[in-house]
Amino acid sequence: MPEHNSTTELKTTTDQARLRLSSLENLDDLETWRLEVLGRHGLLTNLMKGIGDLPNEIRKEFGQIANQERANLENAYTNRLLELKNTPNDTSGVDVSLPGRLPVRGALHPITQVRRQILDVFTRLGFTTIEGPEVEADSYNFGKLRIPPDHPARDMWDTFWLDGSHLDEKILLRTHTSPMQIRYMESHPEPPIRIAVPGRCYRYEATDATHEWMLEQVELLVIDQGITLANLKGTLQEWARQMFGADRKIMMRHSYFPFVEPGVEVAIDCFDCDGSDRSCGICRGSGWLELLGAGMVHPEIIAEAGYDPDVYSGFAAGMGVERVAMVLQGVTDIRHYHDNRHPFLSQF
Repeated sequence: MPEHNSTTELKTTTDQARLRLSSLENLDDLETWRLEVLGRHGLLTNLMKGIGDLPNEIRKEFGQIANQERANLENAYTNRLLELKNTPNDTSGVDVSLPGRLPVRGALHPITQVRRQILDVFTRLGFTTIEGPEVEADSYNFGKLRIPPDHPARDMWDTFWLDGSHLDEKILLRTHTSPMQIRYMESHPEPPIRIAVPGRCYRYEATDATHEWMLEQVELLVIDQGITLANLKGTLQEWARQMFGADRKIMMRHSYFPFVEPGVEVAIDCFDCDGSDRSCGICRGSGWLELLGAGMVHPEIIAEAGYDPDVYSGFAAGMGVERVAMVLQGVTDIRHYHDNRHPFLSQF
């Protein structure tokens, strides 16, 4: 039986489609071919829609040929798609005469940058950097630092308590990095000790331009024979000079912290005005900017660690990295550091 005109048209259409497919050189043209040949309104689809109008004696044969041809074209399309995707010289949609585009480079978070600056200075001063757990036991966060449950100093820290019902004591997200002082002394039978402890701390409090519920701290601990307040002042003076400039001065004034005696607040002299400018964004006309708390380690804590307080003494200090970063980078709102806005972060 001679071929029906519809069968001849089908074979002609598929042969031409196959020939055209082999000549395609990019993915855009390949997608155009797929829509024109295999798509809902494509050439092959339209031919197959007319199968109901064919005489009964050739309808079955035409249907078999059409299905086979469609399967062959679909396989050929898939193979050509893989070939073009794996061709390294495919320049579809690319104007090779244009200059190249440099990749976007990332950067360290501004807080990370300042934390590293702080630790670099203390490393040069002979400190070893260590880290501790962010989830802490009540005894290390408070009790062993001379802050029992009824101590009014606990009011300084609103706290994130965690479910520790399966443990022997309550646990929390640490409110400061000072617990690592105790952990480190317990694991080292005798001084000397000279460590810097960086890490995140958490406090359940309202946020504003100078307060966040999460902050980063760097803690210092020095224990050895003959350590005095003069060693503390000299260490912090040299740190301030290396961080903020060779002409910087520090001021220490008495303050209370449960785990040191005596305790001091430490401020640096304003490097933006002489202290007479009330509109100064750094010191507000006072001439000084408070940066950290410090003091001599309390003898009871030294004794609790197993050291003889008559032989050993030491100092501790703790600073907020965000506070230092705000001074160095001229940032007036601490919340900018953690709200992940690219225009702000990209400045650093």
